[in-house]
Amino acid sequence: MERPLTTVDVVIFTVLDGQLQVLLVRRPDGPEEPFPNAWALPGGFVDVRRDDSLESCARRKLLAKTGVSSPYLEQLGSWGGRARDPRGWSATHAYFALLPADCVQLKQEEGKFAQWHPVNELPPGQPLAFDHAGILQAALERLRSKVEYTSLPAFLLPEPFTLPQLQKVYEIVLGRPVDKSGFRTRALAAGFLDEQGLLDVGSPRPAMGYRLKDRAAAVYFPRPFSPRSS
Repeated sequence: MERPLTTVDVVIFTVLDGQLQVLLVRRPDGPEEPFPNAWALPGGFVDVRRDDSLESCARRKLLAKTGVSSPYLEQLGSWGGRARDPRGWSATHAYFALLPADCVQLKQEEGKFAQWHPVNELPPGQPLAFDHAGILQAALERLRSKVEYTSLPAFLLPEPFTLPQLQKVYEIVLGRPVDKSGFRTRALAAGFLDEQGLLDVGSPRPAMGYRLKDRAAAVYFPRPFSPRSS
């Protein structure tokens, strides 16, 4: 009896050069490879000997590509069907991860080349392999909707960070300005930050640095951040 192929894919986001970016890998260029030389999300087959769960498979793939073992990781959803992989009926379980760019050391696995790509500037004329374009779009929509009312962007920053740096990351992910005074008030009132002392940020006055109190889960706010007043 034919059994479906089972894979896990991870949408890995970071903020780099002032842009929200996603990690893509170049698929091998072999005669038996589906979508040879195309860009794809990092992932692969579940290994029943090593993976106790779908999440453990996602973390293994994440570690193999970035060298990071414990970032923010959230299950996104599942995609399956007969047409998504020419090798047979397949199902993939997708996760998304948030990483500070400075903690990532891109690694090559099985001859695959990994590279960051701005989410708004994906390689033109080069569609992503399988149904990964749809998975990436779903991850972007999930991230941007949750950014409106959670502390998720803080997971994209190296620690310690300042409130202006945190606000800038919110604005990069949302694609719009955020009101400064309201942001500061609500971020501090939410209680998800620990003070780490003053930081030299290259301005006449040092700024307070912060770390997340809990890197295992996001904090939810009672209402979304307001746009910056014109």
